[in-house]
Amino acid sequence: MEEIKAIIQKYIDQNLILAVANNPADKGEDLISKLKVRPVMIRKECRYQITGTKGAQEFHDNTDAEGAVRIICEAVEQKPHFKQVELSNAASGATILISKKGHVTIKERKTGTKEAASAVKGSTGTVSAQNRAKNYIIPEGEPADFLVELQVMNKDGYVVKARYDKFRQINRYLEFVRDIADELPRKKRLRIIDFGCGKSYLTFALYWYLHEKRGLEVNITGLDLKKDVIENCAGLARRLKYDGLEFLHGDIADYKAEDDIDMVVTLHACDTATDYALYNAVCWGAKVILSVPCCQHELNKQIKSDMLQPVIRYGLIKERMSALMTDALRADMLEEQGYKVQILEFIDMEHTPKNILIRAVKKYPAMMGKKKLSDRSGSAVQDTDGYTCERFMKETGADLTLYRLLKQKRNYIKNEIQI
Repeated sequence: MEEIKAIIQKYIDQNLILAVANNPADKGEDLISKLKVRPVMIRKECRYQITGTKGAQEFHDNTDAEGAVRIICEAVEQKPHFKQVELSNAASGATILISKKGHVTIKERKTGTKEAASAVKGSTGTVSAQNRAKNYIIPEGEPADFLVELQVMNKDGYVVKARYDKFRQINRYLEFVRDIADELPRKKRLRIIDFGCGKSYLTFALYWYLHEKRGLEVNITGLDLKKDVIENCAGLARRLKYDGLEFLHGDIADYKAEDDIDMVVTLHACDTATDYALYNAVCWGAKVILSVPCCQHELNKQIKSDMLQPVIRYGLIKERMSALMTDALRADMLEEQGYKVQILEFIDMEHTPKNILIRAVKKYPAMMGKKKLSDRSGSAVQDTDGYTCERFMKETGADLTLYRLLKQKRNYIKNEIQI
């Protein structure tokens, strides 16, 4: 049996994808009919998940590399033993066959990465952590309760194949949150508003990351106009016992916060709903803003420019340019309110064209943000009105909602000071 142990050890040492022991010599409902071993990442450590099938039931356990070798060896050495073991990694595969008389045959073959990867796809449509090597904030093989409830993961922590894009999006979002988490206040319960939360995959992810993973005290409110969606999300929050997460039915423009708001999230709020969310965030002095705009129609309807006419006379180009310009202007306005702003790619363009994320962190008093940036570039950024986008508005005939709201706010403050 040293030959069997040597080949199993080889595949464990060379990035095993999957080991399957099957074809048992003895069969019965009380006996294990199949044994699977696959690598999983648990708390950034490679472990091996053991899945045994007994009748209609499955049991699971995790072990280290040495334990994985021992368990596979025992599967073919001890009675009732298995008469076949399949091993695979990215470059090769091996089959171990044991005859009734105990004769061992080992067949090894070279495989392409594509073939090896397909070996880990089971009837449940899940994909193993080894096949998806990226070190995600929510690792595969370690079930997150909200993802199981939302049917992105199965109960064993493996991602449902059809939901892998959603899984990637959630992890990408949490990377953006992780990067600014230290900017949030530490000596208080965090207050976060998620405008236009929809089905709330990312709202639940935000709560899970800040409260469950980082141990922060947090109250998150998800707001949306769809009553049935809000009811479903509220029910899920209760089942998960996410006591700091609530969902309310309401309009972004009309929402009034009773407490200081530390963070505002607005993901795919349609057209000017994004502007009202950003305006509220500015008025509350939110420390962090995360916004993924959607359906930016306002500028597309307004823009008129002789200089840009050779470009904007094409409808598709005009639509795309208007969307990009709208987000650039929003970022510019946030900088004028004292935010350090980044425009980032939220998710690969192949998955959605609505993939721009505006991430803003409050650093300076209003208008000081632009001054700080101009100090580094050596060029002036303010015009006589104090708004760097004023000239753009005049030359294109635009009157964007966020610009109009912020200007009204500024004029109101001026009048209050004069009084």
